[in-house]
Amino acid sequence: MEAELKEMLDDLESLGRSLPDPSRNASIDKLRSRVKHLSELAKFAPVHRSKVKDMSAEVVDSNPYSRLMALQRMGIVENYERIREYSVAIVGIGGVGSVAAEMLTRCGVGRLLLYDYDKVELANMNRLFFRPEQVGMTKTDAAVQTLSDINPDVVLESYTLNITTVQGFETFISSLKNKSFRPDKEGSGVDLVLSCVDNYEARMVVNQACNELNQTWMESGVSEDAVSGHIQLLIPGETACFACAPPLVVASGVDERTLKREGVCAASLPTTMGVIAGLLVQNTLKFLLKFGHVSPYLGYNSLKDYFPTMEMRPNPQCANAACLERQATNLTGLCL
Repeated sequence: MEAELKEMLDDLESLGRSLPDPSRNASIDKLRSRVKHLSELAKFAPVHRSKVKDMSAEVVDSNPYSRLMALQRMGIVENYERIREYSVAIVGIGGVGSVAAEMLTRCGVGRLLLYDYDKVELANMNRLFFRPEQVGMTKTDAAVQTLSDINPDVVLESYTLNITTVQGFETFISSLKNKSFRPDKEGSGVDLVLSCVDNYEARMVVNQACNELNQTWMESGVSEDAVSGHIQLLIPGETACFACAPPLVVASGVDERTLKREGVCAASLPTTMGVIAGLLVQNTLKFLLKFGHVSPYLGYNSLKDYFPTMEMRPNPQCANAACLERQATNLTGLCL
């Protein structure tokens, strides 16, 4: 648009010089002034790019994937374009979940499923990627609005529901099983579930769903004092499920929902949220594209710049029946 308006200004300039009657220059000057005003407005107009059919490594300013495809050229990733084949579900579009969704969208993941029942509030502005004009919208709708502008190539599905209710849980399970994006995919319809919820009950629901579906997932959390957090890889039957050994950061049972009910709120730092979201997405990419090492458990303490890692073995006396069933199946497979 800016180029077209500049061309119009040049045409008006030429027209003014060619007119034999100088009295008409006033009208041309008026038109020129209006076009200049439109040119200034055009500089601040949002730019919407068209969809890109194939990822390319071509180094040009108009290629949104050149820096990502460079990972392939440098030998880090064998085939980065495979990212478009994968579906990732993000449960909880809050401080960690919203940033993780933005990162995966910029990375060009094929499909994102977003789950949350809450609305955007001004109190969220210190840590989420939402904008003040989106206050009052559901987090899922606001996320789709923002993410589709960032990368229209990503297929976005939003579910405004509470997964801890009976109906919400059924819809959650059904959506994870849906294979419409990749009908030939084995197992469930998604490749990875990311839990970014802020309460113990929702974590246990995600754990139950993934154990039932034999669905690999990653859990994440930030402490109520906002100075530490963790991510954890959970493979049913192979690693500890959330019921086997919940991370210490949430083991006390003090979570954001509990604090809100008591009339106080948890502390929140966008820096801690960003670190945990970054670690979560980094390990998601490593898991999906099969490069590097994915830690079963990775902690973060911002006060000491400490990143502890540990193995998370399944508990043979876990209280979750679906987990025990997956453990038995895995043990049988190892014995064959």
